[in-house]
Amino acid sequence: MTARAADRARYDRATAHLDAPVAIVDLDAFDANADDLVRRAGGKPIRVASKSVRCRALLERTLARDGFAGVMSYTLAESLWLARSGFEDVLLAYPSADRARYAELAADPKLASAVTVMVDDPAQLDLIDAARDGGRETVCVCLELDTSLRLLGGRVRVGARRSPLHSPAEVADLARAVTRREGFEVVGIMAYEGHVAGVGDAVAGRPLRSRAVRLMQAAARRELAERRAAVVRAVRAVVPGLEFVNGGGTGSVQHTAAEDAVTEIAAGSGLYVPRLFDNYTSFRGRPAALFAQPVVRRPGVGVVTVLGGGYPASGAAGTDRLPVPYLPEGLRYDPQEGAGEVQTPLLGSPADDLLIGDKVWFRHAKAGELCERFDALHLVEGDAVTATVPTYRGEGHTFL
Repeated sequence: MTARAADRARYDRATAHLDAPVAIVDLDAFDANADDLVRRAGGKPIRVASKSVRCRALLERTLARDGFAGVMSYTLAESLWLARSGFEDVLLAYPSADRARYAELAADPKLASAVTVMVDDPAQLDLIDAARDGGRETVCVCLELDTSLRLLGGRVRVGARRSPLHSPAEVADLARAVTRREGFEVVGIMAYEGHVAGVGDAVAGRPLRSRAVRLMQAAARRELAERRAAVVRAVRAVVPGLEFVNGGGTGSVQHTAAEDAVTEIAAGSGLYVPRLFDNYTSFRGRPAALFAQPVVRRPGVGVVTVLGGGYPASGAAGTDRLPVPYLPEGLRYDPQEGAGEVQTPLLGSPADDLLIGDKVWFRHAKAGELCERFDALHLVEGDAVTATVPTYRGEGHTFL
């Protein structure tokens, strides 16, 4: 029996009392992945990205482990909810235009001490001030650096279009603008190198593309390490008490941690290890989050149909954004139908061994987005479900 076949047997036994659709997290794999992230971080604390987890119980489990400290959130409403739930260090990774929540933040000393918001433009400070509604608490802010690699005099850009702040002078200028305004304090810098941390460099069947990605990423790491260090020096000249410099992501943990200027690493997807993280040479994780759909039809030889399953991930549309049939091994989508909203045909010889009601296990393309489809995660240890915990959706929250 292969390791994957053994996992399938375990998951089927553990969830025999549960009807599919159902989502699980294999805690043995989850904890092993957490240990690997800590090892790769080389002693620097990891701020866990809530977007990639979307389950309070698993965020708490992660933060209880040595090597993890703080949460990186994705909306202001989520940030305040987490702070009210007892999370004491929440960094909002994206600018917000949520005026009502800014008013809450500025009026509540507990929230203001726990939550740091992201800015990269003085206009965002104007919006926060206009939203205060009398609140006088100091709002802690983090400045975001654009990490994109610019080549040929800026005519070629590699990386996400995030912050407009690219040079040390631009980031330092915004730091000065913040310090001149009453009611704000610069506490950190964030720089997310998504073109390194979020792009696989070993794409199956694409050796030339993989080689090109590795060359690009090596160049990007060198350029960013030098520029990030210069940015930190420039900002510390304005804000000597800067508390943190956040960088990285699951795919670049060890590289980012090697930079002296970086004080903490962000990571979250590496806990679940969705399918997009199969294509990396720098690390190997264990799939920890899966979902099962039930077989509801047997249309013919070598074909079964499962209920639903069309859960595409965000990003540029493509087959790499689809969940992948994982267990039993050897199933694939019908190219004419793909993953459907209410039913999904699956092809392959393993289909002939599946009966009506059997489970087919899938891996989602991205990490936390799976939790937008399920209100609970069943936590598996060995061949038993040892706990069932709500996702954000199960607690009545869909923040985006």
